[in-house]
Amino acid sequence: MIIFTEMVKKMKSDFDVVIIGAGVAGMTAAIYLKRSGINCCLLEREVPGGQINKSSSVKNYPGFLDISGPDLSNNIFEQIRELEVPYKYGNVLKIEVSDGQKIVKTDLEEITTQNIIIATGRKSRKLDVPGEDKLLGKGVSYCALCDANFFKDEDVLVIGGANSALEEAIYLSNICRSVTIIHRRDTLTADEVFIEQIKQIKNITIRYNCLPKKLNEKEGRLESVTIENEQQQDEEIKVKGCFIYIGQVPANEIFKDILNFDDKGYIEVDKHQQTNIKGIYAAGDVVKKDAYQLLTAMSDGVIAAVNCIVDIKKGA
Repeated sequence: MIIFTEMVKKMKSDFDVVIIGAGVAGMTAAIYLKRSGINCCLLEREVPGGQINKSSSVKNYPGFLDISGPDLSNNIFEQIRELEVPYKYGNVLKIEVSDGQKIVKTDLEEITTQNIIIATGRKSRKLDVPGEDKLLGKGVSYCALCDANFFKDEDVLVIGGANSALEEAIYLSNICRSVTIIHRRDTLTADEVFIEQIKQIKNITIRYNCLPKKLNEKEGRLESVTIENEQQQDEEIKVKGCFIYIGQVPANEIFKDILNFDDKGYIEVDKHQQTNIKGIYAAGDVVKKDAYQLLTAMSDGVIAAVNCIVDIKKGA
């Protein structure tokens, strides 16, 4: 993946649209805005691509039989670079709204704009069990693609039963000695194509009706995971790595004081992707919707961008 760093002093800048988040929704919005001649910028605190960078294989994106998440995000980012969309690094601390004008305050600068597209996506849901935070990066991971090679020929655990858990278990099975999947239900919730594939892999074992209770350490690294097993008894599973895939939650804490959320914490938008504040749109996995997929995130980005364009050209 191509990554570049821009050294920025504390300063102020102005754009017609600021897009917060450079995942697929944010980058798609930027492409449509820039191609329409809109003065916009992308603002991101990590690398371009967002959560897709954690996917070892993407097989449901039209036009590609199989492509890695980082490769797909890099392809999209190449379009951003080709269009010369300003790309800024920074951690958004606050948004201020006054008389229609918006100020995006980051740890590096303040950006004044008339319109904002929030595309901050989702982040991995945590287990919230003892040892999880302390052992992050020391045996505990939320990204098999990032960390699998640290556990070559070792025994690892995958927690979860949906598509992400099974996809990454399949990836891990090619690197690790054994992969044990534990799931809190008695059936997997993944697509049938992944379930059938899992059944054919000899070094993958599935344990149903199991709950993780504690991540145990030895000399500062993960040594084992204590679970409540099928018999509702505590059991210790010796593993070097634990990969957690129990869903995701919206990454929107900084907007809670100004935007309307649903009961699960997703930003509420209308059919134009506009929030309760005029000129602030939201797109991708951070909004309330029926399906969270690459294509729906991109669609949200297009809709938000098109409506920004209309408002700007009307002088709204």
